[in-house]
Amino acid sequence: MVYQLAALRTLDVSKNKISNLGNLSELKELKSLNCDENSLVLGALFPISRLSKLQVLSLGKNRIEYPAAGRAFPSLPPKLKQLKIHGNSFSGKNLATQPVKCEIISDVISYRTQSPQTNLLLSAIPKQICDPKLPLEKLDISSNNLAAIPTEICNLTALTELNLDNNVLVSLPVEIGELRKLKVLSLRDNHIQVVNAIFSASNPQPIPSSLFENTPLIDLNLHGNKLTSTQLNEFVGFSIFLERRKMVKTKNLYGGAMDGDSTNCGLK
Repeated sequence: MVYQLAALRTLDVSKNKISNLGNLSELKELKSLNCDENSLVLGALFPISRLSKLQVLSLGKNRIEYPAAGRAFPSLPPKLKQLKIHGNSFSGKNLATQPVKCEIISDVISYRTQSPQTNLLLSAIPKQICDPKLPLEKLDISSNNLAAIPTEICNLTALTELNLDNNVLVSLPVEIGELRKLKVLSLRDNHIQVVNAIFSASNPQPIPSSLFENTPLIDLNLHGNKLTSTQLNEFVGFSIFLERRKMVKTKNLYGGAMDGDSTNCGLK
């Protein structure tokens, strides 16, 4: 059996209808694990916590619902650098147009509507994913119906790539500007838009200037949002992003490291 291969470093068990991970924790040398497209639920993930050398983990398109009654999210391996947990269910209803407030309940960072008639869970990101001790460099939490990103995202100081595609986000927290290594951010098919172009404390810029000004971001994809390139160009800090991207693109022109002109970030 695979669990007897104690020296195994890479394991791909995707597309196997697996509902539990058995004695997976016995694979002490495992560095890369792909469990995409199975039937794993939250309670089946705990053996992963004991994989102390794991650096790459993919749990996309399973049945991981969070939060789940009586179930905490497992701690993540201390050396984890890449996490893909796309296509699961980290929230309840799609209520992104409702006013929201943040609250921390046990080990979950959640957002609820402020209307008492519809006080339903909007988004839920386990605090374990935003653990400041994690050396995460790449994070994919796309397609999870997330309505908000918690300020604790700033804990992931090693993060270089963040995929938030296909959620119901209307804005990003100012704290995202504290990701001082972030170079790639994808926000395709969300709900980011400008209703009133006069920004203020009560009507903040949906993509904060801190992202453009304080990070080394060079790749931003906003395709599928209700936002125009004209509106984006008026955002505070966006010109700094463009200049930085232009410099990097020119530097890599002959090396082919960057393709095409993406100054519109996927917008028309």
